[in-house]
Amino acid sequence: MSQNPTPSHRPAGAPKPQAGEVARRVTQRCAMLGISREEVARRAGMSPHYLELLQEASGDFDPAGLLRIAAALRTTPDELLEGTAAEPPGQGSAAPHPVLQKLGAEECRDRLGTHGVGRVAMATSEGPVVLPVNYTVLAGTIVYRTDPDAVTAAAPGTEVAFEVDHVDEAMSSGWSILAVGRVEHVDDPGDVRQLSEQAATGPWAGGKRDLWVRINPTQVTGRVIRTS
Repeated sequence: MSQNPTPSHRPAGAPKPQAGEVARRVTQRCAMLGISREEVARRAGMSPHYLELLQEASGDFDPAGLLRIAAALRTTPDELLEGTAAEPPGQGSAAPHPVLQKLGAEECRDRLGTHGVGRVAMATSEGPVVLPVNYTVLAGTIVYRTDPDAVTAAAPGTEVAFEVDHVDEAMSSGWSILAVGRVEHVDDPGDVRQLSEQAATGPWAGGKRDLWVRINPTQVTGRVIRTS
C-alpha cells in the first residue's frame, strides 16, 4: 500500500475539515469504543503510520482509506469529516438486530469519565428537576462548578442522580450511565485550588459560579444498545 495519501474527490463546495479535526474525531471514537489507534489501523488493514497520515491530511486523502477507517470505528465517513449532523439524534430506524446489555461497574465508571456534560436529577420543593452541568470525574467522584444559589448547588448530604449518555446515530446504538450519590460542597481552599487546576472545562453558562459540588457515587449502573 502506498504511504502517501491520494487526493479525495469531495463534491465542489463541500467544507474541508480543519487540520486536526479528523484526528480529534478518531480519538473520540477510540475512547467511546475502548480501542487503541493501533487496533483501528489493524481493523482498517493499514499501518499505524498510514492512519496517522490520513488523519493529518484534513480530508484530502484516499476515499477508500476513509471508508475503511470509518468502518473500523463503526461510524460513517461524513461523521469523521464533518462531525455529528445537526438533526436531533434518535430519529433514525433501529438497527436490524439490536441487543440491550447491562454494563459492569468498572466499564460504567470508565465511560462516565469520557464526557464533559451530564445531567443532575434531584427533588426540590417544586418537584423533581433534571439540569445539565459541565463536569469532570476526579478520583472516582463527579465534580462541577455552579452558582451557590442555583438548584444544582443542592444542600450537602442531598441524594441526587447523575446521568450521562452517548448516541451513535450512524449505528442506531448508544449507552447511558446512571450514578447515585450524595452531594458535598467543597470549601477547603486547597481542594478548591486543586479542582480548578484539574477540571477539564469551566461552566458553559458563564457568570460567577464559584461553588464546587462533589458527588460521591454509591451506585453506578449502565446499559448499552449494541448491534449484533
